[in-house]
Amino acid sequence: MKIIKIIGCIILGMILYTCEKDFLDKHPLDQVGSEDFFRSPRDLETYVNQFYTSENFPISPAFGRDFDSDNSIDITADIRLQGALNLDDARSIDFSGVRSVNFFLDNYARVKENHDLEEYKQYLGEALFFKALIYFNLLDRYGDIQWLTNTLNTDSPELYKARDPRNVVTDSIIATLDKAATYLTDSKTNGASRINKWMALMLQSRVALFEGSWEEYHANTAFGVVNPQPEKYYSKVVEATTAIIESGLYDIYSTGNPTSDYYNLFKLRDYSSNQEVMFWQEFNTELGQGDLVFRREPNYRMQFPYENSLSKSLADSYLCIDGNPIANNNLFQGYTSIVTETQNRDPRFTQTIAIPDDVWKIYGDGSISYYNEVYDNLNTRVDLNCPGGYVIKKGYNPEVVYHVPQYEDTPGIIYRYAEVLLNYAEAKAQLGIITQADLDISINKLRERVGMPNLVLGSIVQDPQWDFPTLSPIINEVRRERRVELALEGLRFFDIRRWAAADELIVGERPKGFLASQLVRNIYPVDQNGFLDPYKNQIPNGYLFDVSRDYLLPISKAQIELNKDNLIQNPGWGE
Repeated sequence: MKIIKIIGCIILGMILYTCEKDFLDKHPLDQVGSEDFFRSPRDLETYVNQFYTSENFPISPAFGRDFDSDNSIDITADIRLQGALNLDDARSIDFSGVRSVNFFLDNYARVKENHDLEEYKQYLGEALFFKALIYFNLLDRYGDIQWLTNTLNTDSPELYKARDPRNVVTDSIIATLDKAATYLTDSKTNGASRINKWMALMLQSRVALFEGSWEEYHANTAFGVVNPQPEKYYSKVVEATTAIIESGLYDIYSTGNPTSDYYNLFKLRDYSSNQEVMFWQEFNTELGQGDLVFRREPNYRMQFPYENSLSKSLADSYLCIDGNPIANNNLFQGYTSIVTETQNRDPRFTQTIAIPDDVWKIYGDGSISYYNEVYDNLNTRVDLNCPGGYVIKKGYNPEVVYHVPQYEDTPGIIYRYAEVLLNYAEAKAQLGIITQADLDISINKLRERVGMPNLVLGSIVQDPQWDFPTLSPIINEVRRERRVELALEGLRFFDIRRWAAADELIVGERPKGFLASQLVRNIYPVDQNGFLDPYKNQIPNGYLFDVSRDYLLPISKAQIELNKDNLIQNPGWGE
């Protein structure tokens, strides 16, 4: 046990160094750690500012990160969906972010000596928000997790405590966000500089929906909890989203143009006064604030398709303009070409997936290139490599001036009001209490933006291709709406896991593309029906995602060895 404690001290020291490294680069240790710090509201603001930028606090836009789901196709099949994650490569759970925020919460009270709460409560609320966010990301990855309330020392017994059950952690996250909301400003703000109350409630709705559906659909499995209470969490979703809706501060962005408003939302240059965007991140290469995240992901917005594409499965999810599915629908014009496939469909189809007549690039001299250049030369070079054929359009600004070799300059949306409405509708549907009035203030507002017919509770047309035929029509349609509206916003795999839906959507499946016959040149395999089947040789048996293991990430062997008396490995990953 002595050697474990020694090793634990070394590792904890490394964690403390890691979590404070960026912060200490900016502020000398003797200033931050002295008795003189945390004495003014400015000190508190200075400290919490690190949470907006540090990699330990993952609030960067998730745009383009659906390549771990059935929505998108990358050049290589996702390793987790393949069931090929390796326990030897597992990382230790990183508590450095937890320690940083707990350090603030343990010390901020010094400011009380000379300042009223009104002067600093915003920064206290922000710290609480970030603690909840940090923990939610740990919960999302690992499930059960140790909830730590204070800054730990190298000899703190909490270093060796067992993991707290996921529902206990979720309750703590929700309570922390409730508290954060009482301190944070209730004004809308510009959405980019500081967290507000409504963002805290937005995050709370996401957390509660995650746990409610997890407890419902993972019940009686190794991933479930003792005495699941999904209704409690769904009710919390309704409470949080109702508060946001009734605030009247947010609405769906629309200029009255259903053929372009959805697309335009994601290529605006500034969201300070946008009614829909709740939280966004500004990037400006002239100020040295380009987005490194987008640069790391294969030139995601700088060039399309660049070895990425959307999937036929996602494309088939878009309804026809009569509000009914494509199956047995005379409005559906078939798969002959990308153009015929998009005819008579939900306008979000052609605002998410490019068609040949769309503008591809607008150059500085005013000249224009169109996507027909892309489709005519698809798969002839790396930047035009498109495994599934469906070229991504959503989120791309064709004005070339905003895409530079080093950094991406397009602002990034982090939270938007559309998700609030979708969370509200799903929670109401899961509770079995959704009404037409509920649909009219949520999903139908999203449909109105693009000129689609309203979803009518008593008139849902049976779809033989529903992903979840054992569930009710309304739940299927709420999930469809969520998939279509939030495509490419990084939430699809999040949804698949909380719904325990990998057996329906992932296992044994391979993502397909459009008909290969419309390509001038094809370098990918096709299936028996002529559709692109890019992973046919990579994963001939389809994805081998292990539903008894892969819903959660493993904990490293080294970390378990340090606390082998109390730290238990996640299901399916061995001892």
